[in-house]
Amino acid sequence: MSQPGLTVELFSLFPASVEAYCEASILGRARRSRLLEVVVHDLRSAARDPHRSVDDAPFGGGAGMVLAPEPVFAAVEEADARRPLFLLSPAGRRFDQAMAAELVATGSGPSGGFSLLCGRYEGVDQRIADHLVDGEISVGDFVLAGGELAALCVLEATARLLPGVLGNLESSGEESFSDGLLEYPQYTRPAEFRGWEVPEVLRGGDHGRVARWRRAQSLARTVARRPDLIARRGGLSEAERGLLSEFGLSPEDPSAGLSSLD
Repeated sequence: MSQPGLTVELFSLFPASVEAYCEASILGRARRSRLLEVVVHDLRSAARDPHRSVDDAPFGGGAGMVLAPEPVFAAVEEADARRPLFLLSPAGRRFDQAMAAELVATGSGPSGGFSLLCGRYEGVDQRIADHLVDGEISVGDFVLAGGELAALCVLEATARLLPGVLGNLESSGEESFSDGLLEYPQYTRPAEFRGWEVPEVLRGGDHGRVARWRRAQSLARTVARRPDLIARRGGLSEAERGLLSEFGLSPEDPSAGLSSLD
């Protein structure tokens, strides 16, 4: 049997919830096609006491409980988890499309891939972060009850970049953030709905003009809604400014034309 395109191991206190999501939609198809292997480990399986405890009160006092080091170290070591191993944590590196591509590049086959550790409660014992994991990942500046949802975000964003996972080979290359821009607006039938019409350029059959329009829309949307992404790219080039002007969008205020072209 052929080796999967990428293997990801995921450590969680709620393996059934993670497995249920991984069996659906894109992830499920990728698993069944052997393009992706997801191995989910139950952190409680390594707990040694009768109650399978995985948490304890924090030293120094305070509200909540902390994920203890013994069961977490044991679960990772017994599984001989693939490296790198990342802890989902608000203190981690901000996850983005570029990092998803880096994770895909970690390799394939029996030794390639990476692992994700889901925190819970008030956090994890610092020794887990200091001495067990290889890094930390954050999906945003907000608080969740645990790392499962964050891990699934990382997993799906990564899986979408694997060759063959998406049905259309161009899909992943045209999605938002693939080249540092938001995706252009999409339309389908009917051509007119409640008085709102699909832009004429998309119905004219000129594929070159459609491609230019889509690029202009991506630029305009990004400047108007995520100027930080444009700044990260070093601003607009002269060619991009010209493309905006071609479709009646001002490079200084590209949102002015969005209502007529969106």
